[in-house]
Amino acid sequence: MASLRLRIDGASFRDRNNREITLHGINIAADTKLPAHPDVPSHVSDNFFDGDNVSFVDRPFPLSEAHAHFSRLKRWGFNTIRYLFTWEALEHAGPGKYDEDFIDHTIKLLKIAKQYDFYVFMDPHQDVWSRFTGGSGAPLWTLYACGFDPTKLHVTQASLVQNTWPVPEEFPKMIWATNYQRLAAQTIFTFFYGGRDFAPKCIIDGKNIQDYLTDHFVGACKHLAQRIHNAGDLEGDVVIGYESMNEPNKGFLGHPDLSSVPADQKLRKWTTPTGFQAMLTGSGRAVEVETFDFGSFGPYKSGTYLIDPKGEKAWLDPATWDDTKYGWKRDEGWELGVDIWAQHGVWDPKTDELKLPQYFTKNPQTGEKMDEHYWTNNNFMEHYRKYSDAIRSVWPESMMLMQSSPFDIPPLIKGTKDDDPNMIFASHFYDGITLITKKWNKIWNVDVIGILRGKYLSPAFAIKLGENAIRNCFKDQLSTIVREGVENIGIHPCLYTEIGIPYDMDNQNAYKTGDYGSQAAAIDANMFAVEGSGAAGFTWWVYTANSSHYWGDQWNGEDLSIYCNEDKSLPVNDYEADHTQSNLSLDPRSPSYSASRSNDSGPVTPASLGKALSVDNMSQTGKPSMNVDGIPGYRAAEAYVRPYPVATAGQIISHGFDLNSCVFTLSLAAPSSTAPDQPTEIFLPAFHFPQQQTTVEVTGGKWEITVEEIMDNSAQQVLRWWHGEGEQTITVRGLKRKRGTLETQEDDEGYLDAYWQMGKNCSVM
Repeated sequence: MASLRLRIDGASFRDRNNREITLHGINIAADTKLPAHPDVPSHVSDNFFDGDNVSFVDRPFPLSEAHAHFSRLKRWGFNTIRYLFTWEALEHAGPGKYDEDFIDHTIKLLKIAKQYDFYVFMDPHQDVWSRFTGGSGAPLWTLYACGFDPTKLHVTQASLVQNTWPVPEEFPKMIWATNYQRLAAQTIFTFFYGGRDFAPKCIIDGKNIQDYLTDHFVGACKHLAQRIHNAGDLEGDVVIGYESMNEPNKGFLGHPDLSSVPADQKLRKWTTPTGFQAMLTGSGRAVEVETFDFGSFGPYKSGTYLIDPKGEKAWLDPATWDDTKYGWKRDEGWELGVDIWAQHGVWDPKTDELKLPQYFTKNPQTGEKMDEHYWTNNNFMEHYRKYSDAIRSVWPESMMLMQSSPFDIPPLIKGTKDDDPNMIFASHFYDGITLITKKWNKIWNVDVIGILRGKYLSPAFAIKLGENAIRNCFKDQLSTIVREGVENIGIHPCLYTEIGIPYDMDNQNAYKTGDYGSQAAAIDANMFAVEGSGAAGFTWWVYTANSSHYWGDQWNGEDLSIYCNEDKSLPVNDYEADHTQSNLSLDPRSPSYSASRSNDSGPVTPASLGKALSVDNMSQTGKPSMNVDGIPGYRAAEAYVRPYPVATAGQIISHGFDLNSCVFTLSLAAPSSTAPDQPTEIFLPAFHFPQQQTTVEVTGGKWEITVEEIMDNSAQQVLRWWHGEGEQTITVRGLKRKRGTLETQEDDEGYLDAYWQMGKNCSVM
C-alpha cells in the first residue's frame, strides 16, 4: 500500500507525503449511458431495439477530444473522476461476448487521464436497470433472459421509455425514475437480488436467474478490471478503485401489500399502478389506475387513467420468440408468455384474483421478515461481497466504494469482517425539490433525511424557511449521512459520488438570457453543504461532452451537465479573462446572483408554497426552448470553479468558500512543521483570486501563489503554505464582482482600493 499514490487513513485519504487529500471530482459522462455507434440518445427511436449491434467506443468522448476535456476539467480544479461505464457497453452482443474494442478505448482514455494526475474510480452505472426499461446499464439480452419482450413494455406500461414515447419531446420530466416502481424493473431487480428465494422456477443454463444475471454482471466487471490490470501502469497511479453498482434497488422485495401503493413510495407521478395492477396490465388486462402530480407538499392524486394494452403482454410470446437465440437453455418449469409471479402463485391469471398480496414481505424459504433493513444487510451485502471479491481477485489493493441504496441507512457491518479498512462509503444526495420542480427557491425547502429517519412528528415541521436555513438544512442532511456511515459501516472516508442540480430551471430561462444566477445559487448551496459535512470529497453530477440547450444530457430530458459548448467558458486564469464579454456577477445585490435564486418574495403561505411547486413546472410540454436571444452565459461556473484544499499537511478541521464575499477559509491541525517539499496546497482559481487583488491571512508560516502549467497549453493557480505544528488557519480574500462585469465591487468597505493596495502581499511571506 505504501507505493500507491493514494491511500485510505481512517476517514480520510493521504498521499505518499502523508498529506490529507480532498477528492474534488466530477462524473464523466452522462452520455456514456448511450451507445455512440449508432448514436442513439434517449429521444431517438431508430435502431433502438437493435441492442446487440451497438458500440460504446468514443464514450465518454473520442480519443481526439480527450485532451480538450481533461484539460478543461483540470483548469476548473477537479482532481478526481468517477468514470462511468455500463454493463451494456461491455457485454451487449450476448452473454460472455465482451467488447474488447470498447475496453481498448477505455484504457487509452485512462492513460490520457493519468497524464493530468487525476484520481479515477470506475463506476458500473445503471438507472432503472437498462436503456430498454427507461434508464441505462444492462444489455438488451438480459430482458429476454428474464422473459420480457422489450418491444411491448410501452403499451403495457411495464416501463416508460422516451425512445418509444409517441412524441419524445413531450416525455414528462423525471418520469423515468418511476420505472423503479413499474413491472419490468421491479421484477428484474427482484430476480437480481432475490431470485433464488422468490423466483425458484426461473432457471436458465442450470442456474437461478439471480445467479445467472449476477455472474454475468460480475464477470463483465472483472474482465474490465483484468484488462486494466494487464495494462500495467494504471492501477494505483490513476485508477484508485471500483464502485459497486450504481443506485441498487430492491425491486418487489419487502413490498408490504401488492394491492396498494406503499407509503414509502414518495415518487408518484403520472400513472401510479399498484404492484398487482402492474402485473395485470403486463399481462394484457385493461386497468384503470390512479394518476399523481407533484404539489406544494409532495405528490397528490390528480385523477385516473385507463391503461389498456388490448391484450398485448410484456412477456415473451413463445410462438414468436426463439429462446435459443443467445445459446441459453431455459428450464421447462419456466413458462414463457405467462407472468412469472402468477407462476409462483401470487395471483391467478384465470380469475385475475390476487392470492398472495404479502408475498414479498417475508422470505418464503426461511420465513424471515423482508424489509429495507433485511435487504440491505443480506441481499445487497451478498451481492457486494461477490463483486468486491471478484475485483480484489484481480487487484488486491483496490479501494472498494460501497454504495447501498441512496437515502437508506447503510448496512450494519461495523466491527465485522466486512468492515474493510480499504473501503469507501459512497453515497448520493440530490435536493429533490429543486430537481423535480426545476427551480431554485430560497424561501423554503424540506429536510428529507429528517423525515425518512422519523425526526419530525409531521412533515410540516421539516420545512426550512429562508435561504440560510435551507443551506444549513442541506449541510445537516449530508452530515447525517456521514455520521450514519460511521455508526453502521465504521470509520471510512465518505464520498458523495453524485450530487448535482438541473440547469433547465425556470423553463430554461438561462438559455434565453445568459443569466445562470439560480443555478449558481443552487450549486453554491450544495457545495457549501459538502464542504461543511465532514465528507472526504465528492464527484459532481455531471459532465456531458454532447450537452445541448435543446436536449440537455441527451438522456430522459435530464440537463445537469456543468459543460455545454453553447455557453462560454469561465476565464480561470488571468490570461484567459475577457473583460468585455462578461455578464456574470457575484454581487449579492445582483439579480444574477441573489435575487434570482427565487422569483418569489414575501411571506410564506400555502399559496406561495403552491406557486413554488406548481405542477406547470413539473413537465415538459412541446419542444425545449432555444437560446433565442443568442446570449451565452458562464453556466454558473463561478459556483463550481471554487477553491479547496487539494493536499493538507496535517488534518483538516474545517474548510469552505463563501461565494458571496469571495472568501476561502481553512483550519487544520498539523503534527509538525511542514517540509519544503510537502506544504499544504490549495487550488485557488484566478477568476476569484487574481494575484494582484487577493489578500492572504495566516496564523503563521509562509505562503506563495503560483500559476502552474498543465498539459494542453493551460494553467492552474495554486497557493502553497508552509506552516508550523498545531492548529493553523488561513483566510484568502478574493475579488467581489459588480453587476455585469469582471471589475471589482466598490462598496462601503472600500474593496476597490483595498485590493489594489494589498495586492503586493501576494508573494512569499
